[in-house]
Amino acid sequence: MEEVIIKIAVALVFLAIVIFAFIKRKTGVSSKGMAGSFTNDLTAEAKLGKLDKIIGRDKEVERIIHILLRRKKNNPILLGEPGVGKTAIIEGLAQNIINEKIPGALKNKTILALDLNKLMAGTQFRGELENRLQNVLTQIQNEKSNVILFIDEIHLLQQLGKSEGAMSISDVIKPILANGKLQIIGATTWKEYNEYIKPDEAFDRRMQPVFVDEPDQKTAIAMLKGLKSLYETYHKVKITDKAIEAAVKLSDKKINHRYLPDKALDLIDEACAKAAIDAENAHMVPLGVVHTASKQSKNTVDVDDIQVVIDQWLIHNKEDARRDARKK
Repeated sequence: MEEVIIKIAVALVFLAIVIFAFIKRKTGVSSKGMAGSFTNDLTAEAKLGKLDKIIGRDKEVERIIHILLRRKKNNPILLGEPGVGKTAIIEGLAQNIINEKIPGALKNKTILALDLNKLMAGTQFRGELENRLQNVLTQIQNEKSNVILFIDEIHLLQQLGKSEGAMSISDVIKPILANGKLQIIGATTWKEYNEYIKPDEAFDRRMQPVFVDEPDQKTAIAMLKGLKSLYETYHKVKITDKAIEAAVKLSDKKINHRYLPDKALDLIDEACAKAAIDAENAHMVPLGVVHTASKQSKNTVDVDDIQVVIDQWLIHNKEDARRDARKK
């Protein structure tokens, strides 16, 4: 009889473990809790020095601070084209909080970035996503109003509901915005804002716009110079100031479907990768090619490297255009 009881007990323990593992996999909940599982702490990353410096966006950061300190309707939404640096502005705000370059009312704030991809992963039904989001928001609200929630691509909350012909997932957030229990910073493009956010007047009027324009060439050059050392350290190369200027000017002139500073940063990043590979393979260059060998061994990104990469981009864009034309 005792053996039977022991076997039953072991079976029940095993069953409990299986059920727990299944629930954990379905919900994505870890020991960090709901909020920890689906958000990234930008202020913690800023404290560890993991965020890139932000330059030339003082006006936008100041506007965000003004909105956050309002008594009502104190939820900013950043509006700008892809690649102009909307997320970078929030990372700059997080760095200002850590460095105490911010009004006293915001000094103890924590900025959590909601990861919508993680939030939606593994949810098969609308109710699952709603419950998951509600649990995250509830946990954040229990942090005694010290948390600001950043939602990049915030239009996705509206888009989910629209695609199903029902109330949008953003309806979970509206009551919280109305009673002021949680502050949210959103970010989206003009296209998605006009299509998904603006038509919902109840949601739109609770969000205060912060316009993020594409920087001019002078500002973009200053931004890249501020980040130069990070790319030099990562790729173990040197970047000339002329290379930075060329990256901004050539990308602005020839890459019309993308925006500064993102396209210029990508250009610098790829040129650095090219220079690093060239330097590593310098010993493989035939002895007769003296000029090429000497250039590769410099381990330096210059204007020529920028030109080579942008020429490759233009070839790729032409091939894409041909493929699109054939599909039509």
